Amino acid sequence: MAESLLLTALYFFIAIVIVLIGLVIFEFMTRKYKDWDEVLNGNHAVALSIGGKIIGICIILSFSVYNSSQILDTIIWGAFGIVLQMIAYFLFEILTRKFSVEEQLHKGNISVGIISFCVSVGLAFVIGASIT
Repeated sequence: MAESLLLTALYFFIAIVIVLIGLVIFEFMTRKYKDWDEVLNGNHAVALSIGGKIIGICIILSFSVYNSSQILDTIIWGAFGIVLQMIAYFLFEILTRKFSVEEQLHKGNISVGIISFCVSVGLAFVIGASIT
């Protein structure tokens, strides 16, 4: 039991570090606004987008924990998950040619925030399911 508690605490701290690294990277990706300033100003669309990224990264990490007995694997999958989430965000921006996702999130467009949330979470399940 003590070993399980220690591993759980270790995975917990690893997840926090990976999520924080991901959030810092995502903060640099948004050029038109600062994520946390928007959240502090009550921008629900940006909050949804950030929340989707957090949940998405955690879903990938959870699949890694389920399918691996090594902590290093979880760290690698977490980093890979961040990269894939960034790619998904860029593709979402590119494929929505009628509007800019970043601009709409900045304007507080909840509909775009929900779709951004769903893209992050949905793709995280696909990425996670591929972990063996």
